[in-house]
Amino acid sequence: MDPATIIGILVAFGALVAMLTMEGSTVGSIILMPPMLLVFVGTISVGLAGSTLTDFVHAFKSLPKAFTAKPAPAIESIDTVVKLAEKARRQGLLSLEEDAAKTEDAFLRDALQNIADGTDGDELREMLDDAIDTKVKTNNIASRFFQQLGGYAPTVGIVGTVVSLTHVLENLSTPSTLGPMIASAFVATLWGLLSANFMWLPIAGRLARLSELEVDRMTLLMEGVLAIQAGSQPILLRERLTALVPEHRRGGAKPDTKPGSDDQLKSAA
Repeated sequence: MDPATIIGILVAFGALVAMLTMEGSTVGSIILMPPMLLVFVGTISVGLAGSTLTDFVHAFKSLPKAFTAKPAPAIESIDTVVKLAEKARRQGLLSLEEDAAKTEDAFLRDALQNIADGTDGDELREMLDDAIDTKVKTNNIASRFFQQLGGYAPTVGIVGTVVSLTHVLENLSTPSTLGPMIASAFVATLWGLLSANFMWLPIAGRLARLSELEVDRMTLLMEGVLAIQAGSQPILLRERLTALVPEHRRGGAKPDTKPGSDDQLKSAA
């Protein structure tokens, strides 16, 4: 698990608590159920209203991924492809059908099966490109939904503040209570801004980044299997695929050029 999102959100809220404490206030001063109820329920509700039910369900099913997903180093995918290239050179493309049955990666499995079946290279590239495009569209549903929530939340908070201030104006006959009532009225705006910038937008950004990394992995596998089909040499293939990956994403592992290990096929990271 990559803890970046959890750490970032916790530190952000920790800074908020520290600020309240240093100013002599308490967390309880902003934990007010009426404005929080409006901001969170209202924001999610208008998000649903601006989307579809299936997209709404898909977005929240993707939510745990923002906290638990850990992209694997690209070197693992490169090692997998190179091992397949070595096997294809020794035993022929038809032998990749056995590896297709073993791998848990659906994208790689379909690619290897099509190579073993003798699918034309141009047709295979088109097929894999379509699969990548579909994955991009699917992943963008969740990130775009939380991006929308980040846009709605501050406005919903302002609505809550306006409603509370209307109530304040109805009670001008009791000046002693005006200060606390006005302070409470602005809590809705506070939670609108907090939820947008401390929760929804970071989650949207995280899901978008995970989608980019997943698409990069799929593209790397696509270029690799197409090169295998074209008869590329494993050593040159490793160099070519490594050049496609930013240096910080290559991982610290040393390339393994020895034939074999089915474990790499199962991760295909």
